[in-house]
Amino acid sequence: MDNRNDRNRRGGDEPRDNYVEKLVKLNRTAKVVKGGRSFSFSALTVVGDRAGNVGYGFGKAKDVSEAIRKSIDKAKRAMIRFPVKNGTIPHDVIGGFKATKVYMKPACPGSGIIAGGPVRAIMEAGGVTDVLSKCVGSRSSINIVRAVFNAAENMMDAKTVAKNRGKTIKDLWG
Repeated sequence: MDNRNDRNRRGGDEPRDNYVEKLVKLNRTAKVVKGGRSFSFSALTVVGDRAGNVGYGFGKAKDVSEAIRKSIDKAKRAMIRFPVKNGTIPHDVIGGFKATKVYMKPACPGSGIIAGGPVRAIMEAGGVTDVLSKCVGSRSSINIVRAVFNAAENMMDAKTVAKNRGKTIKDLWG
């Protein structure tokens, strides 16, 4: 057997995509039909490359693995750029969706991700290592995820924040 076929079977020298996939919520619903109960599943996943790109997806199917696969595919198609500088976010930000509000603040190095489940999954997938967050209002996982992505859209990068404050990036971040 030659090395080339062996390498292809193992997936090559490098993985095809280096994304981190995190399952945030898996839900089972039952519909009562004539023959008994019919189950369906919904999955909420977050996908990121730990370098500032992150996306979320929501998939539904009759099978768990199919629902997860659908949600991961949707998450990869809906990736956004998450501004990360020195392992944290550049400034305080508030994101909201329906009855959910998410407050996020930058944290000093070594603080870690101080956040609940859905926010923690997004931060880990996006490459943020130090952040403080608080969720207020509805605790629905999908609403929290959408509120965090709303906050990410409202976030400015470090260069813009420094320019608005009349400082250099060196003064701002040390």
